[in-house]
Amino acid sequence: MDFHERLRACREKRGLKQNEAAAKVGIKNNTLSSYENGTRQPDYEILSKLSELYDISLDYLINGSSKKDDDKNLFFFDMEGLSDEEIEDIKNHIEYVKWKAKKERGN
Repeated sequence: MDFHERLRACREKRGLKQNEAAAKVGIKNNTLSSYENGTRQPDYEILSKLSELYDISLDYLINGSSKKDDDKNLFFFDMEGLSDEEIEDIKNHIEYVKWKAKKERGN
């Protein structure tokens, strides 16, 4: 799914008409329409407002992935009962170990 398709799907999932969503982020309906048709790209400020309106991450909106997708790589951990902060600590530690291994190998 491309960005413009994802943008439309997010709006529809929220049950918003195009003119309602456009008004909420402070743009004209035809501007949002051009974003959803793929003929125009929003700037960072509008992207941020859209992600907030649709309650999705910028990463998901732009790339179709999200922080939650990253958790799939932690499938071998029993994460039951861990807070989001504790899970983030685990991910940070893994990144540190990878960095350290790369440094020791001279890469």
